Amino acid sequence: MKYTFEARQYEIVVVGGGISGVCAALAAARHGAKVALIQNRSVLGGNASSEVRMHICGADYHASKQNARETGIIEEILLDNRLINPQHSFSVLDTVLWEKVTFQDNLDLFLNTHMTDVEMDGGRIVSIKAEQTTTERRFEFFANNFVDTSGDAVLSLRAGADIRTGREARHEYDEELAPEQADNVMMGNTLMFESKDMGYPVPFKKPSWANTYSEEDLKDRSHRDITAGYWWIELGGTELNTTRDGEVIRDELLKAVYGIWDHIKNGGDHGADNYVLDWVGMLPGKRDSRRVLGDYVLNANDLFGARVFEDTVAYGGWPMDMHVKDGLKSKESPTKWIETNDMYAIPYRSLYSRNISNLFVGGRNISASHMAFGSTRVMATCGVIGQAIGTAAAMTIEKSLSPREVNNHIQELQRRLLKDDCYLFGIQDTDPNNLALQATVSATSQQEGYEAGKVINGFQRNIGEQRNLWASQPLSPEGETLTLNFGKTIKASEVILNFDSNLSNEIMITISKPNKAAQREGFPLEIVKDYRIDYLQGGQVVHQHSVTDNHLRHNKIALDQPVNCDAIQITVTATHGDPCARIFEVKVF
Repeated sequence: MKYTFEARQYEIVVVGGGISGVCAALAAARHGAKVALIQNRSVLGGNASSEVRMHICGADYHASKQNARETGIIEEILLDNRLINPQHSFSVLDTVLWEKVTFQDNLDLFLNTHMTDVEMDGGRIVSIKAEQTTTERRFEFFANNFVDTSGDAVLSLRAGADIRTGREARHEYDEELAPEQADNVMMGNTLMFESKDMGYPVPFKKPSWANTYSEEDLKDRSHRDITAGYWWIELGGTELNTTRDGEVIRDELLKAVYGIWDHIKNGGDHGADNYVLDWVGMLPGKRDSRRVLGDYVLNANDLFGARVFEDTVAYGGWPMDMHVKDGLKSKESPTKWIETNDMYAIPYRSLYSRNISNLFVGGRNISASHMAFGSTRVMATCGVIGQAIGTAAAMTIEKSLSPREVNNHIQELQRRLLKDDCYLFGIQDTDPNNLALQATVSATSQQEGYEAGKVINGFQRNIGEQRNLWASQPLSPEGETLTLNFGKTIKASEVILNFDSNLSNEIMITISKPNKAAQREGFPLEIVKDYRIDYLQGGQVVHQHSVTDNHLRHNKIALDQPVNCDAIQITVTATHGDPCARIFEVKVF
């Protein structure tokens, strides 16, 4: 039978709708590119979806690193979710992600759509073919440039990109903690579960096919929290390939989950008499498969040295989280946490293929050694990588560039990312187009060390002991006002405000009871809720804009028409609970 494919023309096609792919697609669309997001599951989010239910870890390492939480689109998603989903429902997060993508201008979402083939012209991707399983429709997607955030680098593989799997030898990147010899060992896949307290004793009979575990078998694998778990229920990566043998691994993981639950229920007093299994995943969360080689391979020494690159476009900070070979089959501790001490930068040259000319790579596919990958693979880091890729991808359309040629415009890319509230480790924002840098800043009140002038110092978060925000005294009935006086008439078209959302606290969704308990309940108190912007000329208000019920850290106010003014005032009248107004950054364009 000859199949008919519906031809679809886009400027950017993103394959893979995990956190990195979502952020990439949103960023590219918001910067004006016509984008398709292709996802082969019925939900977005990848390992953060209701199918897997893994929490979105990042540079803050469960709030142990101060002021480290990722900002930009991933922060926007987490704040949206936090506002409507205090119950930590992963099904609600599915909807948050669906809404964010579905109602974004310039972006078309294709769920349940599996890429089947790649059409090439030499070292360039011409199109991809895909089938939507729910509609039996077949598509051929043409685009200028493509983004591989598929997790397994499936697009890259089929396009013929240079790929690395397994662990590099110690000498390749002079990584002291890498194995002496290269091998094809990968970290394994995991199935999660959730349980429910029924309020009365409920017995559990182990299925005949489930494994058997003793306390000795699990002695280095914490199972005190019986409400949900466990990342260490992990198999594959040696004899069983995490991709090719995925179905077999899933079956073996099910045997492990039910065997571990039998141990919790029947293998001693775990306080589980009233508990039943309420949900068991059928889609394993995958950590490790393929990495695409770019013009630079990020390695462990870059992480240990907190290196800052000229082409820095993202950052990380999670430890190099190196899971033990053979996972649950091993008697060793399930992972080695190799601390990076500080955050580290991720260079743009690691985010595109070195031999496929129109291919970006994101998520856990990026160009990194296996050691560095142990840190970069976590989802919040993948999110900021995705936003960097999407922003760069839009530039390739705007300026008729290849991914590699964006290197010639790297400062412009960095300024666009900073403007969108992406933190670039080690880089100060000195954008000459930001008119706020010309202003004299004052306030109706301020706290010592949190002076008004901090809002234009080029840093949108606290860094170490350096405080980089204005904090007022407790709000008066009229509110507290920040004034930017330009000393001359300017033409304002856009105002950007970055509020304090307390980047030292976790706001991630999680099924883990201890992780929930470690978080501050409710919505971040520090975020400004109600405020007003007055544009003044000669002391008179010539334009006014009011915002109520804001819940986002990053606010971008684009004016319908440019306003001539010589001063701008921001008056904060309410927060989400903090007594003071707190603003990190004001930008005017």
